[in-house]
Amino acid sequence: PQQSGLVPAYSAESDSEDEGADKDEKEGRLTDWGKLALLPLNKEIIIEGLSLLCQTGKKLEHAFIKLDLKERALTDIVAISSYIHIRFLDLSNNYISDLSPLASMTHLLWLKVDRNSMTSFKEQPLSEFAFLQWLSVASNQIVDMEGLVGPSIETLILSGNSIRKISGMQSADFANLVILELRGNHLETTSGFDLPNLRKLYLAQNFIKRLEGLEKLERLSTLHLRDNQLETLEGLCSEMKSLQYLNVRGNAIAEADALRSLRFLIGSLKILVITENPIVETLVYRPTVLVLLPQLERIDKEPVSLIERTEARRTIRDDRAESATHTSL
Repeated sequence: PQQSGLVPAYSAESDSEDEGADKDEKEGRLTDWGKLALLPLNKEIIIEGLSLLCQTGKKLEHAFIKLDLKERALTDIVAISSYIHIRFLDLSNNYISDLSPLASMTHLLWLKVDRNSMTSFKEQPLSEFAFLQWLSVASNQIVDMEGLVGPSIETLILSGNSIRKISGMQSADFANLVILELRGNHLETTSGFDLPNLRKLYLAQNFIKRLEGLEKLERLSTLHLRDNQLETLEGLCSEMKSLQYLNVRGNAIAEADALRSLRFLIGSLKILVITENPIVETLVYRPTVLVLLPQLERIDKEPVSLIERTEARRTIRDDRAESATHTSL
């Protein structure tokens, strides 16, 4: 058999929930490509990157199923088309804009094309990858989602592009999608998601001003909206009955009334991150939040204390008693 190169372990990117170090979605390329000549892909380069010898569908036939071609200054990958047994492919940090040579790789399970020159999903062979479960096309030049399909994709990472509008994200085309990352794009609204099976949605570092269309995210457990332009949380809704973690750090929320829609999450939300909003500087906001969501376990980095929870419940009882008194009068 051909000598294989070493390939790092293949696993999904960290889906950090902003509990520690921040993730830079617009990091630069690891190599100064301006000082390198662009290289055509050839058999020797491919052989260097091959690893993990596995049995194919035929009884005694074996083939390498992992291929690492990152940081090769590649502009085209035509030579790859005959390697039909590849299941794990890393093409990151190149200059690739055309994935059509991958059309024959119908066994692909994992594909990483970060930091390349892709501008569109149209005329790309994504519909051929019936078994693809993990796809990352971060830090390219994608401006829209037309042509993007993935019936088996469970994790989809599109961070660091220039996408302005969510389109085509329908359950029929993404029935198995559970994690979606769109950090660092140009979105202004959350409208366009019809993904009832989605569990985690990362929309940090966009230009989002409005929460819309969230009623179809019935199984969403994590919603990350850090560093956007939200002035209100209007748009949160009772259909979001599975949401446990909400991060709106670094937005423009200034008034207590802007938090009222949090009451729709009373049955599920456990963690709320709201620091770096104007409201934090002008209001003792933790009691206000706890009156709306007395079941919260953590606000920002601090756990909710028993004293805070007891006081919030006392306030709720007093408010109800006062309301009942006014009603009887």
